[in-house]
Parts: sequence; structure tokens; C-alpha cells
Amino acid sequence: MNFLDNANLPKKKVNLVLVDGRINYDLEKSFLMLGINHIKTKPLYPLYQAISCHPDIIFHHLEKNVIVYAPGICKKILKKLYDFGFELLEGKCELGSKYPKNICYNGARIGNYFFHNIKYTDDVIMKYLKKIGVEIVHVNQGYAKCSISVVDERSLITMDKGIAKAAEKKGLDVLLIEEDGILLEGMDKGFIGGSTCLIDKNKWAICGNIEMLKSEKKLRDFLYRKRVEIICLGNKNPVDVGSVIPILTD
Repeated sequence: MNFLDNANLPKKKVNLVLVDGRINYDLEKSFLMLGINHIKTKPLYPLYQAISCHPDIIFHHLEKNVIVYAPGICKKILKKLYDFGFELLEGKCELGSKYPKNICYNGARIGNYFFHNIKYTDDVIMKYLKKIGVEIVHVNQGYAKCSISVVDERSLITMDKGIAKAAEKKGLDVLLIEEDGILLEGMDKGFIGGSTCLIDKNKWAICGNIEMLKSEKKLRDFLYRKRVEIICLGNKNPVDVGSVIPILTD
């Protein structure tokens, strides 16, 4: 097994991911059928229920084997990551129940760029990214990782106009969509970044059926142009599970 050199961008088939501990049986089965093992999160209080288990709220994968975690995370989960060889850095930000106290770890890494509302980014993340030369891009959206689906190191999909504008200024190829077909229990809707991930260099997985989305054609056309295959991990509406974070490959 190998660590990902660059967060969110596997070069080979993914075989281990971090997932919301509440994922349904069908989604869990889909991962296993694809040969992808998973580490389930547990609720972190005082986060509100909808996001209390979301990996992209309580973890941030920096690079290779380095992961930042929010104080208070279940020690059994940390032990599992440690046993796989991960270096675990405790963040300084203690998460709270309300925005912006719950967004400190939800930045989005795309190639050599990091998008987030940097007024609230955890200091451990900021210092590490600056040390390795990643360019920090400020956006107003605090739920940046929820809002960004990474396609490759120069391409992304988002539902956030501010992120789209900032990314295009950096020369990235952006698909901006409007979408209300992604589910997030307890909320009006979920987000494209929280419901998708790369499970191989050219395989983009969605936690549900892309045919249930009104933006299906735009998504298919964009991903076809990028030569990226779509993998549907279910037959119903896609679900925002707080991102599936790929952390090991073959």
C-alpha cells in the first residue's frame, strides 16, 4: 500500500478511505465490491448532527502520510490511522457547533493550491502548507472542501461562484453547477464535494446515482473531456457524506 503524494489525487487505485461512520449499507457494500476498505469516523461534539461525523470537518489530509485532526477525535480512529503508518498532527482549533467555529479543517487542496476562508483555517494546517510551498487562496466559503469536487490537479467542480471565480483566476478549469438533488440529512441540500471523490487516477466516484441530478449532462460532458470515468456508488440520489477522503492506494 502507498500513501498519496498529493491529497485528494490518487495516482493508482484507492484501497483505503476515511468515511462518515453513518454511511448506509449500500454505500459501504459498494466500496467493498470495489476493493476499497474504509475507516469509519465517530461523532465529534459539539458539532451539529448533520456534520458531526464528516471526515472533511474533523480531518485534513496534508500530503503523503500526514493528517491533521481536530482535538477530541475518538482515539480508536487515531490508533487505526497510526497502525497504517500515518503521522497524526493535532490541530489547534477546537471545533464548535456554529459557523465559523466548525470550518477550521475544511479547506480544499487541489494540486499546489489550497482554497479556504483563511481567517478561520487551523494554524497547524496553514504552517505546514506554507512550509511545503502550497499556494494559499482565500475564498469566502468556509466549507470549501464540501463545495469542491477534485477532478485532477488542474480541474474542479463546484456549486460556489466565489470558489469558481478564484480558481479560474489561478488558471484552473472549473465546472460551476447549480444542484439541489444532493441529499444531506437535516439540511436543505448537500454539496458536490461532500458527495464525490477520486478512487483512482481517472475514476470519479459519486455516492449515489448521477442520473438523479439535474446537472448530469454538464457533469458527464466535463468529466468526458477530462477522460475521467464516472463510478456511481448507488441507485438513489447522491448523498453528501462529508467527503470520502482517499488515503492509501495499491
